[in-house]
Amino acid sequence: MTSAGGAGQDADLPLILTALQAAGLSAQAVAWDADEPEWDGYDLAVIRSTWDYVDRLAEFLAWADATAEVTRLRNPAPLVRWNSDKRYLLELAGRGVHVVPTRFLEPGGSCDAADFEGPHGVVVKPAVSSGARDTARYEPGRRADAEHHARMLLDQGRTAMVQPYLPLVEEGERALVFFGGTFSHAIRKRPLLTEAGLIDNFRVPHPGAVPYEPSEAELRTARAALDAVPDPGDLLFARVDLALNEDREPVVMELELIEPNLFLCINPQGLEHFARAVTTALT
Repeated sequence: MTSAGGAGQDADLPLILTALQAAGLSAQAVAWDADEPEWDGYDLAVIRSTWDYVDRLAEFLAWADATAEVTRLRNPAPLVRWNSDKRYLLELAGRGVHVVPTRFLEPGGSCDAADFEGPHGVVVKPAVSSGARDTARYEPGRRADAEHHARMLLDQGRTAMVQPYLPLVEEGERALVFFGGTFSHAIRKRPLLTEAGLIDNFRVPHPGAVPYEPSEAELRTARAALDAVPDPGDLLFARVDLALNEDREPVVMELELIEPNLFLCINPQGLEHFARAVTTALT
């Protein structure tokens, strides 16, 4: 499953199609909003580069629900809905998962000055977003700028989230990929918010991504996050994004269950794991 814009930008998509066909499966890329596709004619619909869903969330969620009525959708529609709003971080934290401390500000509510204070600054972003859109970090002493960013989101009727900036992210963000609940591979990439106070919706989303061997602590944290997902039994794919806090402990930045980049281009073994997971989901 892709989108009109995503199909041309998804470097993994042609590799996936080739791998699935080599595994003896009939596979094709179809835009989720294509004119009247007959989804009941497919045994399995796998969401991949549906990267326009954030701008059309209600429509996308309705599509997921309807598609799940006529075929197997992976990941399942209820998890797509749950994962579409980053308030899931509160649920993960409530279940004992170590996550980046996060405050959510709701439209119509008040902003407290303390929400925008942190020893190393803060990150402000919308609760519904992808690819770090409408996201920026603010250095200490720039509280007014951070608050202005949050109010801009609130005035648009969007929930804003505020997180402390973790300086050790400069050592690299980690992304751990799982298929069928089993760890496949990981990457490390350079930090994304390199310039403070800048909202840049055209930045490269995964700068300098390279294969990475996660630590045992990182694997434990990622698995704890997956274990805390509501009804995770039908998860085909998942990506857990981690950073290190000041104690050098891994914390979850995001849990990606809808349309994450899986970095199959730089992890050939991951492509095999993906094809195997799809085959298993069809049985």
